[in-house]
Amino acid sequence: MTHRIFVAGAAGLVGQNLIAQLARSGEFELIAVDKHPQNTDVLRRLHPGLQVIHADLAEPGGWQAIAADCDAIVMLQAQIGGLEPQAFERNNIVSTQRVLEAAAGGRRPFIVHVSSSVVNSAARDLYTESKKRQEALVAASTAPHVILRPTLMFGWFDRKHVGWLRWFMRRAPVFPIPGSGRYLRQPLYAGDFANIIRACLERRITGAYNISGLERIDYIDLIRLVREVDGSTTPIVKIPVWLFATLLRIYAMFDRDPPFTTAQLKALITPDVFEVIDWPAIFGVRAIPLREALDTTFNDPTYGEIELKF
Repeated sequence: MTHRIFVAGAAGLVGQNLIAQLARSGEFELIAVDKHPQNTDVLRRLHPGLQVIHADLAEPGGWQAIAADCDAIVMLQAQIGGLEPQAFERNNIVSTQRVLEAAAGGRRPFIVHVSSSVVNSAARDLYTESKKRQEALVAASTAPHVILRPTLMFGWFDRKHVGWLRWFMRRAPVFPIPGSGRYLRQPLYAGDFANIIRACLERRITGAYNISGLERIDYIDLIRLVREVDGSTTPIVKIPVWLFATLLRIYAMFDRDPPFTTAQLKALITPDVFEVIDWPAIFGVRAIPLREALDTTFNDPTYGEIELKF
């Protein structure tokens, strides 16, 4: 049984959802590590008894000895957005090398690596290429491990994906949609994904798995569903892709770490259909329907209005 778990990148979307679930059970000793000061403060506030370490995993430190002495390591740390190549190199590659070095020097803990569906995408951008390299590092490791490749996720604490769309919809006079909006999405509920990670920890499942949302939906219909569940009345307006890209470039002039970039726009309109496996049966978890998951995400009395910082 896996008891002592080191969660790397614990203060992000998946980490916050995972810890909310694992801490509730009381079965695990959790060590949460993240470098984002405001988001680690959220962890401390929500879970007063949790061991939280504020550290940059790209830098050597005392966290390495702690990781080496754990039964399992959940690797969630990732640079998702942004325009600086150095940030992707540091946060996706160097940090992974540090964590794997720590694991190799200790009890060879079981590793759960959260990769991304983008490694199978036709898109080419900083995030995609760095995630491919990150996954390759884990795959080459001699430590027992499982690799999970989720599609776009949403859930409690989300401020970069569906959560940001909701945030923008609440504040903007109109919600712009690039082009037709008919871009297939396979959104995955972070609560379901947290259950999958827990199953991997409990059963020490190995291998590599593509974890896609079971319900396929066009981007424009997802936006309409978000608006409906959240009770918004913001008009949805289609605009040409070139104009949308121009607006993003202008926005990036005033924000060095924009929540949505032209590279992500290109990924949005790239036609990708990701493999759907029977992960409810493989991991023994229930897949929560999309509408129900969005309702829980937005309206949960404890976590529904908590927003993380970028």
